[in-house]
Amino acid sequence: MDVTEATFDEDVIERSREVPVVVDFWAAWCAPCRQLAPIIETAVERRAGDVVLAKVDIDANPGLARKYGVMSIPAVKAFKDGKVAAEFVGLQPPAGVETFLDRIAPTEADKLVAEGDEISLRAAIAADPGHIGARVHLARLLVGEGRGGEAEEILAPVAHDPEAAGLLARVRLSEVDLPDVHAAIAALAREDREAALSHLVDAIPAIPRADADARELLREAVVGIFRELGDQHPLTMRFRRRLARALY
Repeated sequence: MDVTEATFDEDVIERSREVPVVVDFWAAWCAPCRQLAPIIETAVERRAGDVVLAKVDIDANPGLARKYGVMSIPAVKAFKDGKVAAEFVGLQPPAGVETFLDRIAPTEADKLVAEGDEISLRAAIAADPGHIGARVHLARLLVGEGRGGEAEEILAPVAHDPEAAGLLARVRLSEVDLPDVHAAIAALAREDREAALSHLVDAIPAIPRADADARELLREAVVGIFRELGDQHPLTMRFRRRLARALY
């Protein structure tokens, strides 16, 4: 599809939250662009909807070229979850384009994660034990059903991920006997993240500084919610400052 400055946000940014969108920045006078076009179109068609191709004429849409730093064409950028996930510049052979698309196309595990049910998520983990998204999604289901012990086992291998660490902290906070902690867990259960963040941050001053483990659990739980919401979410920006004040 042809994309313009007026349609880019909807056709590329928002669409990429559902399926990877490959954007080909080109111009009519660019001979390598004309050579690349059929190569990339054929490769995308072969993936049968797993990847979407968008084309941007930089002469007609100079603002997009400036925004995404397009200095030379053809320039190809793959968007996932609203952000550039991979890119290349210049004419590439068919094998190079195929390799590029393989990097951003959803795997079988990704497709199972998209199903979202427990059986599919466990199958995704079996197919790709290191798949963070599969483990986090499954753990979230288990926590919601009160199966915290199972969630801990699922999350342990990916505890280095902030969102996974946040969920682990949420499970372990059940052992912290403070009203604000109990209120935060209840707020998370009803998906009221604003209330949960408020209670979690308010709980920090009630924990003695000597109890570093409990304070770290609260910090990880808050950061995990930030990760879930995204860095630019209004709640993340507001509570990040409150967290810093509470900790330091």
